[in-house]
Amino acid sequence: MKFSYTHHMPYTGVGKADQDWPVPNKQFDTELGMKIFRAGIDNKVFAEECGFDWIGNNEHHMSPYGLMPNPNLIGACVAERTSKAMILQSGNIVPIVNPIRVAEEYAMLDMISGGRLVAGFMRGIPHEYIAYNVAPSESYGRMNEAIELIKKAWTEPEPFGWEGEHYQYRAVSIWPKPAQKPHPEIVMSASSDASARLAAEHKATMGVLRIQSYDTAHRSIDVYKEHARAHGWEPRSRNIILAMNCSIAPTKEEAMETLTGGYDYFFNVLGGGIRTAQKLVVQKTRYFGDKEDAERQMEKLQSHKQLTLEERMERGLVMCGTPDMAIEQITRLYEEFGHGITNLSIKIGNVPDEKVYQTLELLRDEVIPAVRHLGEEEGVAAAE
Repeated sequence: MKFSYTHHMPYTGVGKADQDWPVPNKQFDTELGMKIFRAGIDNKVFAEECGFDWIGNNEHHMSPYGLMPNPNLIGACVAERTSKAMILQSGNIVPIVNPIRVAEEYAMLDMISGGRLVAGFMRGIPHEYIAYNVAPSESYGRMNEAIELIKKAWTEPEPFGWEGEHYQYRAVSIWPKPAQKPHPEIVMSASSDASARLAAEHKATMGVLRIQSYDTAHRSIDVYKEHARAHGWEPRSRNIILAMNCSIAPTKEEAMETLTGGYDYFFNVLGGGIRTAQKLVVQKTRYFGDKEDAERQMEKLQSHKQLTLEERMERGLVMCGTPDMAIEQITRLYEEFGHGITNLSIKIGNVPDEKVYQTLELLRDEVIPAVRHLGEEEGVAAAE
């Protein structure tokens, strides 16, 4: 079993809930912002010392939800201060940015890191398209074409032109090229049927980036596997990522108290404007080409307050408790889904940094060593 670590770098100084989007930046404090960036990068670097195999950086826009509109900058900082962990870029949101710029910056990151880039191609959440003035209904078309263009830019040894539906370039020949050949591993989200099919078509590792229910996670994995087989390849455990929020402490009560506070800030302060924007985009545009996918997303947006932390724990949707409880849950997840990579988010909302470090240290000392063997029969355990 391999472990991936995600730190969204949320802004922790929002004074009150704001249901509007974009969130007015009058509440942004420069000194606090600089502190968040320094602390977040330090924390990501520490995750490597705790045995994490991948360190993730993601992309969000015009929101205190996460302060990484360009995750490649953070990825470069982390790459420079680490030596073993893979640098997982769970941005870039390729449909809303220049794909040649993505190809170039990813190639730079792969060189700077010594061949440690894991290239995330994400579609983003609906409101990101409003931020960059891109039609949400074009997201799948732009996504698919951008990935094909980026892969060709990485691998084509001669200059080439591109005349696509969404992108046109007279001549492409990027410098540098990636260190990994033929190109870095690709990761794509699979939170909908269409996304799972697209990931399979591109032979990408799929991420169930948040488990909403075991049924929906199974559905995404099944669609991904079936579509991969239809395209002539067989996914292995290492091609499946499951992600969870995580809080570990010496006692269950302490872990729950920590995560309860973080969730309250995350859902009620940071999440209000994003939910408002997402509902409007999902209702008024064809961001989800599949009607069933759109209905499931709306149900998820409408139901975010329905589950208490206790209910999330009972359903296995969050990792919260003692180290022994975490070991039991990771084992149960592997037995249920057969995944090879567990992605954990610990800085949820305004969870204090000292609690984040406590969880990381308990993972390092007690949890990860106890479950590292899972998947060894398929060669997914981390190399010594």
